[in-house]
Amino acid sequence: MDFLSFIILLVIAAVASWVLHYPLKYHVTPGIRSYLSKVVIAYFGAMLGLSFFGEWWAGVVYGNVYIVPAMLGAFAILIVVVDVAKTLRGSLGEV
Repeated sequence: MDFLSFIILLVIAAVASWVLHYPLKYHVTPGIRSYLSKVVIAYFGAMLGLSFFGEWWAGVVYGNVYIVPAMLGAFAILIVVVDVAKTLRGSLGEV
């Protein structure tokens, strides 16, 4: 993976995190630290999405980075992680 592929995945992760965190208010705790942790998680989700969802739409690709599967992976892992965190927070009680 070259540097531009890293930047593309980072931008996808940042956009997916922003959409879920700010406009949709889908977070465990508000704030910039929560958003930045989502970016890191979404980056790994985007990387997993590339291998899990395969190669979609050859017109929207850079090198080995297919944009649509990367976006799906980033959104999917963010939704799962936030949902699990909300569930655990609810079962453990407010601290």
